[in-house]
Amino acid sequence: MTDSSKPFLDILSRAKRVLVTTHVRPDGDAVGTAVAMALGLAERNIESEVLLLSKLPPKFSFLFDEQNVPLIVAGASLPEPFSLDRFDTLLVVDTGTWSQLPGLKDVFSNWKHPKLVLDHHLTQEDWADAKYVKTDAAAAGEIAAELLTDWGVKFTVPIATALFLAIASDTGWFQFANTRPQTMQLAAQLMQAGVNMDRLYQTLYQNETAQRLLLQTRAQQSMELLSDQRLAVMRVGKLDFQQTHAAVSDTENFINVPMQIRSVEVSILLVEPTDGGQVRVSLRSKGSVDVARFAEQFGGGGHARAAGLKLNGSLSAVHDRVVAAMIQTLSTTPRPVPKKEKL
Repeated sequence: MTDSSKPFLDILSRAKRVLVTTHVRPDGDAVGTAVAMALGLAERNIESEVLLLSKLPPKFSFLFDEQNVPLIVAGASLPEPFSLDRFDTLLVVDTGTWSQLPGLKDVFSNWKHPKLVLDHHLTQEDWADAKYVKTDAAAAGEIAAELLTDWGVKFTVPIATALFLAIASDTGWFQFANTRPQTMQLAAQLMQAGVNMDRLYQTLYQNETAQRLLLQTRAQQSMELLSDQRLAVMRVGKLDFQQTHAAVSDTENFINVPMQIRSVEVSILLVEPTDGGQVRVSLRSKGSVDVARFAEQFGGGGHARAAGLKLNGSLSAVHDRVVAAMIQTLSTTPRPVPKKEKL
């Protein structure tokens, strides 16, 4: 057991029933990490339930169904009846901020039991009793794998599958810049444990609905190229959801599409909610702009190359505000010098 994981695991080892949760609109890393930790807890004879604060993307449902992982799905608030009496520990994965956990701050702020955070994002708040945060990790799944190893938990096929899905999701199947040698080494270890890579690839990348592809077409048709084509901006509005019959969760990974364009350094995706809430803004960078720092000026956060924020206002108003700020940022950011590499 590493020194840094010991306080975290000491608390977890004393738990009898853990509530595991993650950020709203969970992606593969969030869901995979939550399931891996729930299965790891079961290996240590500790009961747990996973709480999701929004709908589970169907392509991830097999993680719960095949292993009978207890799942609670909440909407804008915790389901009724819902009692915390049966839990003695809260474990939050893949986020460390209340803003990503709508409805939970009021519930847990005065809770008398331990609150734990397992995360890899730069933006953090100081409310947990113990945190295990590694910002250089490619995914929360990497950190979960390290913790489970320190805890003496064997990588069964279900645990390895959940961890592999988490890591593959957050690295774009090991294509993004956050992929480290350690990431590939862990992936190999998980494969040796029995992960079916072909099935997972089909689940992640060949398992889309027609509605999602229609929505992606709408998003791409909205694309603006600004700041001498250094900035790409896409938007998805209520009408797009209505006419394609797609859901907000279907916008996952749209933000990465413009990054294929050679000149684009920053990509922005604005999503208008169907429920009248805040406009969601996703940000991606090839490295010249720290989008986590950019997002912080609007109350958001994340990683240097992948971040997000939410703002009140119309889709048009939020677009104008955020885009104007990014254009200003790019105006003071030197263009990256192309590297000449020998093949």
